[in-house]
Amino acid sequence: MPLVQRTIMTPQADVSILENASPGMAVLLVHGNSSCKEVFLRQVEDPALAGYRMIAMDLPGHGASADAREDSVYSIPGYAAAATNVLRALDVREAVVFGWSLGGHIAIEMLGEHPAIRGLMLVGAPPFAPGPLGMIRAFQAQRGVLLATKGRFTPRDVQTFARICIGPNAAPEFLNAIARTDPKARTHLLRSMLAGLGKDQKRSVEHADVPIAVVNGVHEPFARLDYLSGLAWSDLWHDRCHVIADAGHAPFLERPGEFNRLLAAFLRDVTLAEHRPTVIGRRRAAG
Repeated sequence: MPLVQRTIMTPQADVSILENASPGMAVLLVHGNSSCKEVFLRQVEDPALAGYRMIAMDLPGHGASADAREDSVYSIPGYAAAATNVLRALDVREAVVFGWSLGGHIAIEMLGEHPAIRGLMLVGAPPFAPGPLGMIRAFQAQRGVLLATKGRFTPRDVQTFARICIGPNAAPEFLNAIARTDPKARTHLLRSMLAGLGKDQKRSVEHADVPIAVVNGVHEPFARLDYLSGLAWSDLWHDRCHVIADAGHAPFLERPGEFNRLLAAFLRDVTLAEHRPTVIGRRRAAG
């Protein structure tokens, strides 16, 4: 199915998207810090997912999108507002949001902000309570976390960040995306997170009224996998967090075959749940 790239004007920035023309349920794909929508091409172009309206977006200050109109956009709530406005501009009636890394936190922030959202898939995005302590509990302490909040990148920083996020053989377009990112996008994001802006994400997933799929690589460098498995998820798909072997922060890129089978199964369950609510699985009691 041919892909169309176009620009959506939002109050936050002019946002570049890539989508197919499928009439099925929409899947909004939201990338991570200093990345771009092309990181999802192995999902957007997969024939097994062709029945869904795949919409990959560049966040403000990233990829082919314009830089943010105001620095406050470079925050989880600011990005979520831009993503929500993209759904509204496209007149999306039903959507699953697949968020990777920063994109996963944006997806959680979108819960309750748009009536179309039917489910979330989170990759490399531990839902955290506001403030530094909540972040420490959710994230591993390593150099990549520090780089994710640094302003201007040197060429060495670009290579290091790509290796941590994507792996040792990052394609040139991903290196270019990292180098292109507005430096303020990283520094202002850190300030907003330390200030506790946005929802209590831990509480959000513990009280969510839509199913949430959690998929990570076994070598995930940022999120604490034990933290994720210990959360009292309200409606966790298959009642467990899925872990893909031989993959790191971007299992959808490193192991697309295995990942896409999980994504297709989740989308099928969400679609069926519109008619049979028990198909997703049981809810877990909050603890």
